[in-house]
Amino acid sequence: MIDSEPFYKKATLVLLGIILLVYVLFTLADILVPIAFSLLLAILLNPLNNKLMRLKVPKVLSILLTLLFALTVLGIILYLLSSQILQFGEMMPALKLKFTQILTNLQNYMETTFGVSIQKQTQFLKDAASSGKALVGRTVSSVLGIFSLLFLIPVYIFLFLLYKPLILNFLFEVFSSKNTRYVADILHETKTAIQSYIVGILIEASVVAVMNSAALMLLGVPYAILLGVIGAILNMIPYIGGVIAIALPVLMATVTKDGYSTQLGIIGAYALIQFIDNNILVPRIVSSKVQINALISILAVLLGGALWGVSGMFLSIPFVAVLKIIFDRLDYLKPWGKLLGDQIPETYPGQASSGPKVLTDKKTF
Repeated sequence: MIDSEPFYKKATLVLLGIILLVYVLFTLADILVPIAFSLLLAILLNPLNNKLMRLKVPKVLSILLTLLFALTVLGIILYLLSSQILQFGEMMPALKLKFTQILTNLQNYMETTFGVSIQKQTQFLKDAASSGKALVGRTVSSVLGIFSLLFLIPVYIFLFLLYKPLILNFLFEVFSSKNTRYVADILHETKTAIQSYIVGILIEASVVAVMNSAALMLLGVPYAILLGVIGAILNMIPYIGGVIAIALPVLMATVTKDGYSTQLGIIGAYALIQFIDNNILVPRIVSSKVQINALISILAVLLGGALWGVSGMFLSIPFVAVLKIIFDRLDYLKPWGKLLGDQIPETYPGQASSGPKVLTDKKTF
């Protein structure tokens, strides 16, 4: 019935639906963000849980052992970083004093050279700080968000693994029987893509963390391992995180060392690491798992950041990957799937029948 409606009516309905969806996602961010992370982690841990169940381990016990394994791995990582975290905390007063001195000198230089008053500079810094807090998002800042990180996410993971058959059965039954094959294919590809993507990005982050830490240690930057790991985590945000990751070690070198040679060394080392990451690690480890073009990836990260802060940046790529899998399976949505993908066609219907030769014709457009 809706297919017979004029285009402007259909476009209006779609636009209103998108607006309503975005409003709900933004309003319920504190609830939905932990659920989204829990679902991704549950899909990641599902193979281990299945393996334990094949070994005749009771279902509830296998889920608890799976969660214990994940928490153990996380605890080991935090333990290895704990010494540097404690030392960094002890050095915070001295670092803050040195940073204040550098900031004061920089403000005086800006006022003398460019005529920008210190009041305007201070207001600009306040605005930037408030924007940064908004980017981090409400999930971590609220009491419910902290509670979610400590308690709700493991509970959600447990429940997702426990009720997996119930959820899958619902997804099959909610669609007609003739679509069972499509639903099965979509679920299988979604599970495989998310598992491969998360494993790939964790491997990439581990390699980048090692390279970052080694470079910073060679340059004599304090807390090299901690900053290297933080940089690798930020690098998991496509295209944007790698740029942000450079700021922390450069700032640390500026506060703790004289001159600018160390800062230049950090920029050069991180540029080399980004080159290796973008041209060797990402194409072989990550991009082969989720085939989304760069334009859509950047837009998804920016939109995810505007909607859910940093959490949205991390979740945007898996979300778009799931959308692409669904679009590719439905005939009337296949053009959208192609738009999200990284396959660039050599021709398009508007071209002349002469074929690929038209690509070099200046009159194409």
